[in-house]
Amino acid sequence: MVASYLGRGLVAGLLAGLLAGLFAFFVGEPLLDRAIALEEKAEAAHTGVAHAHMTTSHQHESGMVQLSRKVQKVGLFFATGLSGSFLGGLFGLAFAFFRGRLRATSDWARSLSLAAALFAGVALLPFLKYPANPPGVGSPSTIGSRTTDYFAMVALSLLVVVLAWYAANSLRQRGVSPPIRQVAVGVGFVVLLGLLFVGLPAPADPGEFPAGLLWNYRLVSLGTLALLWTGLAVFFGALCERANRKDPSE
Repeated sequence: MVASYLGRGLVAGLLAGLLAGLFAFFVGEPLLDRAIALEEKAEAAHTGVAHAHMTTSHQHESGMVQLSRKVQKVGLFFATGLSGSFLGGLFGLAFAFFRGRLRATSDWARSLSLAAALFAGVALLPFLKYPANPPGVGSPSTIGSRTTDYFAMVALSLLVVVLAWYAANSLRQRGVSPPIRQVAVGVGFVVLLGLLFVGLPAPADPGEFPAGLLWNYRLVSLGTLALLWTGLAVFFGALCERANRKDPSE
C-alpha cells in the first residue's frame, strides 16, 4: 500500500514540477534576466571599467554569463521535474501515514487538504518571513546564514502546522465545541507563528533594488510554489481516485 502511494507521488510530483517549470520559464525567467542585468550594471559601475583590457574582460564575462543563463533555462525543467518528483515521493509517504487520520471521506479530498496544510507549513509561512530575492539582493557573504535561517523557518513552521492539527484533533475527541476549539487552535497558531517571526533573524535588506521588479519577482516565486503544490494535490488525488475505481478495496 505504501509503495503504491509512493509511486503515485513520484508521478504526480513529476507532472506538477513540469507544470511549475512552464510557469517559471514563461513568467519568471524574464524577471530573472532583468535582475541579472541590473546586477551586472551595478558591478560595472562599481568597478569603473575604463581600460580596453578591462572592457574586453568584462565582455568575456558577460558572454559566459549569457551562456550560463542559456544552460540554466534548458535545465530548468529538469530541475523542477526532479525536485517535484522528490517532493511528490515525500508527499506520497505522508499521505500513506495520515490517510486514516484525516477527516475527509475521499482520497481526492484528503490529497487536497493534506497538500494545503503542507503548503502552508513548507512554503507559504516561510515565504512570508523570508520571501524569495532575485540576484543582487543581500550580501553574498551572508548566503550561508540566510539559507540556514530559511530552512529553520521551514522546519519550525511545519512543526506549528502539525501541532495545530494535533491540538484540533485532540480537542475534537474531548468533545470541545467547534467555536471554542477553532478559536483556541487559531489563537495558539498565531501566537506560535508570531514568536517565530519575532525570534528568527530579519530577512535581507533589498537596499536600492527596484521595488516593482522585487515585488513581481516575489509574486512569481510564490505563484510557482502554489502551482507546484496545487498540481501535486490534483494529480495525486486524481491518480488515487483512478486506482480506487479499479480496486475499491484500497
